[in-house]
Amino acid sequence: MSEEINPWKTLSTKNIYDNPWINVREDKVINPGGGNGIYGVVSFKNKAIGIVPVDNEGYTYLVGQYRYTLNEYSWEIPEGGGPIGIEPLESAKRELKEETGYTAKKWTNLGRVHTSNSVTDEEGFIFLAQELSEGESEPEETEDLRLKKVHLKEAVEMVMREEITDAIAIVGILKAARYLGVY
Repeated sequence: MSEEINPWKTLSTKNIYDNPWINVREDKVINPGGGNGIYGVVSFKNKAIGIVPVDNEGYTYLVGQYRYTLNEYSWEIPEGGGPIGIEPLESAKRELKEETGYTAKKWTNLGRVHTSNSVTDEEGFIFLAQELSEGESEPEETEDLRLKKVHLKEAVEMVMREEITDAIAIVGILKAARYLGVY
């Protein structure tokens, strides 16, 4: 069977839950083996946006915050939601300023990712931000953020030691390091 042909058949769809950020639906399906089943899908109402800010000396800025869903503290790259219909780069510029206070003159698209494609259709976009200028951060009410300056090489090591476990942060840091020739 060609990998481009969808082997799943959707029989029906039922919305289970909806709020301003996500929608959860349950589909009755016939699976690739021909059996009946159900599939739960979480649809996000924003695009995931991640930014790897790197200054002229090769340092990046990580954002630390307590993640309610994990019940633990997490070091990440600056991240947030980008409204559908707005270019991801515009959302990236807003998120960098909001979470770190920095703005950037040079932006590079590091790519598109699916964050957990077995249960969600969430699509993420990751950018490298360079030629940074410092300013005041503007965190949202739900954000209690700490900023940590580390060399990009150290950020890669934090990924490898599992001190950074956020998927978008891992992809962003590793792609930025490869793009910049750090590793």
